[in-house]
Amino acid sequence: MENNKQTEANKKWQEKNREHTRYLRNRSTSRNFVKKQATKDDLEELKELIKIREKEI
Repeated sequence: MENNKQTEANKKWQEKNREHTRYLRNRSTSRNFVKKQATKDDLEELKELIKIREKEI
């Protein structure tokens, strides 16, 4: 029962906070890619993209 209540509470929170949920999911995906799959070329490209983004914000 407790798991079901927690799951329902999580779903409700996610529905109310769609943008933040999307942000967290994308951040997690990005971090996992960098840590586990990115090649040296990928990392170089990401460094450049990060520099550009830092100038924008």
